[in-house]
Amino acid sequence: MPDYHDDLRLAHVLADAADAATMDRFKALDLKVETKPDMTPVSEADKAAEELIRGHLHRARPRDAILGEEFGVEGTGPRRWVVDPIDGTKNYVRGVPVWATLICLMEADDAGAFQPVVGVVSAPALNRRWWAAKGAGAYTGRSLSSATRLQVSKVERIADASFAYASLDGWEERGRLDGFLDLTRACWRTRGYGDFWPYMMVAEGAVDICAEPELSLWDMAANAIVVQEAGGTFTSLDGVSGPGGGNAAASNGLLHDELLGYLGRRS
Repeated sequence: MPDYHDDLRLAHVLADAADAATMDRFKALDLKVETKPDMTPVSEADKAAEELIRGHLHRARPRDAILGEEFGVEGTGPRRWVVDPIDGTKNYVRGVPVWATLICLMEADDAGAFQPVVGVVSAPALNRRWWAAKGAGAYTGRSLSSATRLQVSKVERIADASFAYASLDGWEERGRLDGFLDLTRACWRTRGYGDFWPYMMVAEGAVDICAEPELSLWDMAANAIVVQEAGGTFTSLDGVSGPGGGNAAASNGLLHDELLGYLGRRS
């Protein structure tokens, strides 16, 4: 098993730099916000944080490729850093503290498919950070030396499960609303936390299942390895393992087949 300790330490350094930049502009009255072609917002803080991370990576890992939400892909090779500078931009621009910087190192496997090997999720406005490295477990805390290991829940029945989601619109647009609503009725509790947070709560064991119908790789890569290293399962809605499917379902593992069964029902 390769040792990713140095890469994990670097990811923390990148997150520290991004946290300082994003918190400096959080709730700023003169924050500049634009609308991207896909009609989602992007702030000056999104761009500045990604530029900062890219600059650090160019110096520390010049041979590695970078894929970021705001500036696309740069470089080639078997190692690729995947970055979402602010996951939850809509929250960020409204002053809601639920947003995070997502940083993931992915490596190509023997078949050439990229898999997450290091992930850091940093939510400075919540004063929280989560991280994981392949084969080394998942943790939360203030630093590598001051951390608590994460473990998913042991809930075995959907009727006892807490389910987190982002919104209803995406499920309806993709013809999956009926199955989604059936799941919400079958669960013990549902909450619409959204973005990175449900995945981190699955990893902590506070939530048992979560899912989203449409996502990009930078939305999922860091979340996926944290959930997996905490003992959970992270797949597409079609059951393909990992963050590459364009949507996501995460669970404690015990409930995963049943989760996919509900969400696979189409209108």
